[in-house]
Amino acid sequence: MLLLPETLTLREARDALRLLKVSLEREAEPLLVIDGSQLQRFDSTALAVLLECRRLAQAWGKRFELTALPPKLSELARLYGIDELLTLPAAAS
Repeated sequence: MLLLPETLTLREARDALRLLKVSLEREAEPLLVIDGSQLQRFDSTALAVLLECRRLAQAWGKRFELTALPPKLSELARLYGIDELLTLPAAAS
């Protein structure tokens, strides 16, 4: 399981994505789970980071799942029409 940082805005996106990519490469499990329970401050850049993680997981033949995303981020994903791409759990969407 990979954890999102407390803050994920445009300022942190490059470093967060780099760290998530390194962690993803080390994950041996066929299911990549990203936990958003620590995420408190974010903007739409967080969605771009999650979409890139999804793309990388698929490229490496892994399934992708998000857990414990903040409700506001789930709402933002729905607003942009990408909630299905991020396969948000029913409780979050």
